[in-house]
Amino acid sequence: MPKFAANLTMLFNEVPFLERFEAAARAGFSAVEFLFPYPYSPAALAERLEANRLRLVLHNLPAGNWEAGERGIACLPDRIAEFRDGVGRAIEYAKALRVPQLNCLVGIPTRDISPEHARSTIVDNLRFAATALEKEGIKLLVEPCNSYDIPGFALNRSSEALDVMRDVGSDNLYLQYDIYHMQRMEGELAATLQQHLPRIAHIQLADNPGRHEPGTGEINYAFLFDWLDRLGYSGYIGCEYKPRSTTLEGLTWLREVAGQHGAR
Repeated sequence: MPKFAANLTMLFNEVPFLERFEAAARAGFSAVEFLFPYPYSPAALAERLEANRLRLVLHNLPAGNWEAGERGIACLPDRIAEFRDGVGRAIEYAKALRVPQLNCLVGIPTRDISPEHARSTIVDNLRFAATALEKEGIKLLVEPCNSYDIPGFALNRSSEALDVMRDVGSDNLYLQYDIYHMQRMEGELAATLQQHLPRIAHIQLADNPGRHEPGTGEINYAFLFDWLDRLGYSGYIGCEYKPRSTTLEGLTWLREVAGQHGAR
């Protein structure tokens, strides 16, 4: 049965971030995820999680200057030390918040970096992070993103991420499969999920076009949810979409899934 986590970066934006935990719990979620915990203290986040009986299932490694357009630094050779410091910081938060897995956004190489150099830097950084996280019992994930929303992003397809994972050579590196990103880049959602399920540790969703809630676009989510059940996927599905109206008005799809499957 599908297990859904509310992405608090994208959902419940009607209220300030620290109030979104309660909003998610009231809406029926038992798990949440978000991009970054770092603007807040671990104690403040842990208090919100505990008070609302929520499990935090995922957040990202530090990704550089997000407001300036950076989408990760793992591909940047001149920022390896910053990346490694960020791994340590992410581990501190993950241990305090009992997060089982962390995602790495590899970033956008600058024009002076060759594709080969960017890729080798990604491999080295992921190998370092996977080893450091494994010592703490935390999984490392890497996520390909579509080149329409994030032009120049270093990994655009699931095959590219899987090739990097093979070069890293760690049993502690997994694929974060974002259905929205991969629908835009490659399609073949059901076949890809089936073929690579053992290497997929987390799934995220949004419909296309618009990156809104399921049922607003072209993706047959009713089929995909049943398909994932048949495949035996037991992880969470992160709801990382932009509500077309208010968050609560857009949760009709989730109520329908809960009615059909008896679970969230």
